[in-house]
Amino acid sequence: MFAIEVENLQFGYNEKIIDNISFKIEEGKFVSLIGPNGSGKSTIIKLLNHLYPPWQGRILIDNEDINSFSKKELARKISLVPQNTLIEYEFTVEDIVLMGRYPYKKRFERYNEEDYEIAYHALKATNTFHIKDKIITEISGGERQRVIIAKALAQETPIILLDEPTAHLDINHQMEILNLLRRLNKEKKTTIIIAIHDINLASRFSDEIIILSMGKIIDNGIPENVITKENMEKVYSVKVAIDKNKHTNSLSITPINN
Repeated sequence: MFAIEVENLQFGYNEKIIDNISFKIEEGKFVSLIGPNGSGKSTIIKLLNHLYPPWQGRILIDNEDINSFSKKELARKISLVPQNTLIEYEFTVEDIVLMGRYPYKKRFERYNEEDYEIAYHALKATNTFHIKDKIITEISGGERQRVIIAKALAQETPIILLDEPTAHLDINHQMEILNLLRRLNKEKKTTIIIAIHDINLASRFSDEIIILSMGKIIDNGIPENVITKENMEKVYSVKVAIDKNKHTNSLSITPINN
């Protein structure tokens, strides 16, 4: 069963960014989108969350056209952790995470004990429970990133999309968040789709990797098949050495002199 199917997708803002791509993601897979800046990773994440309508092609969620879902219905299927997590309103951290429960509430319905329990579990999972009473504008960028991930967890969707979720995190919190996502993926069969720059992290945590360049898919498949010297040189214009990390048993990429 496929969680997401993308067929002949084209999209751009002023000019074409996504150029007639197709791919399928099985339920319960951890999939990374990699590629240089401007390759289309973030745009694909936005299209999968229906933030923009494509110029051409279609997106299926659980074999249903994404256009057939209401906003709330889609929010019960997919949660999004955007690249820009800046929030200007003075909500508390707890308020932000509780917003993840919105798709399950009727108009003017208050949060109940179950909502708070789910939110607190998400806060604890992302190591942000101790700042739940702080104002979101007064915490660090790394803390804010983890709070937005907690909000996505509280949404309890079968699919989570993340756009560069480790970009503002130190190495300790990077590993904390990626291990958490991998645990969700394994234990709850949550489908994880992540746009990420770090090829080594993508190789370590992903079931499959999609390599993008200039809005096209260059290669996709298991890390061992797509993280090759040929693909890295073609996409990033750099020579690399590729080895097996003896500690993680995943591929490790090291740029070398041209």
